[in-house]
Amino acid sequence: MAARSIASLSLTFGLVSIPVKVYSATESRSGVSFNLLHECGSRVRQQYFCIRENVPVDRSELKKGYEFEKDRYVMFEPDELKALEETAQHTIDIISFIPLESVDPIYYDKAYYLAPDKRGGKPYQLLLEAMRESGRCALARWVWKGKQYVVQVRPGSDGLILQQLLYADEVRSMADLDIESADIRKPELQLALQLIDQIAADGYDPQEFKDEEKQRVLEAIDEKIAGKQIVVTEEHAPQGGGQIIDLTEALRASLSKGKRTAKGAAAPEQPETQAPAAAKANGRKAAASDSPGRKAPRRAAASSRSASSEAAPRARARK
Repeated sequence: MAARSIASLSLTFGLVSIPVKVYSATESRSGVSFNLLHECGSRVRQQYFCIRENVPVDRSELKKGYEFEKDRYVMFEPDELKALEETAQHTIDIISFIPLESVDPIYYDKAYYLAPDKRGGKPYQLLLEAMRESGRCALARWVWKGKQYVVQVRPGSDGLILQQLLYADEVRSMADLDIESADIRKPELQLALQLIDQIAADGYDPQEFKDEEKQRVLEAIDEKIAGKQIVVTEEHAPQGGGQIIDLTEALRASLSKGKRTAKGAAAPEQPETQAPAAAKANGRKAAASDSPGRKAPRRAAASSRSASSEAAPRARARK
């Protein structure tokens, strides 16, 4: 199924204008959606209710308001809010070209793909290759659905990516967190580096990871449709993480565990060197050598019975 664009725009910088189409790069975060039902199985309808007048309110009677003090609002009409929106310009206006690594990923919001539109193939490829060679990305402004966004246009493996960025007031500062400082000893740092090297990987492969919770929900839905009863398992209490008393010992233990795991996975299976007949012969020899030990109690019991029978005539003779 061919991808459907959500907009046709022009990517502009200077006197250059590149016609492009915009495509969503991501799907909705929730792959499974549920409807609210009554106990009888019927859909329910949400009803707005006026707290002051104690009456139901129709959607057509609703207005937007901003609470500037406790229980005090300023109200806006739809056309008043519409007048405050940015005017759509159908362009992505490049402001500057900045180093590719200069944008902290924490500012990343929604991502889009840009593809060349009609007669835009060559300038599109030219801009893509130029950004790859320079190691730079574009910082631009984009108006979408009445709101202005700051965006990054960067080269991807197959084309240009439009990355919507968060504004500064939308990102919290880590300076507000209470992060305790600590003195790190060199041996501890070396052990930590060894542990990192031990479980290092070449890169991130998203195909290696699956949404297991989503899969369980889908399987439960299939079971319900098939008329099966879902077995509810008891929830296990989470294991509490004890405080690490000796960080160095914990790092050493992690390294040793990783080495044992790697050694166990790499160790080949030892082939059997004995022929089946030889193995059977050895088994019979082992059984034979074990037999006297097992029969020893019976011999002792027999000797005891023999001694008793010899003692009986002697006792009768004395009588």
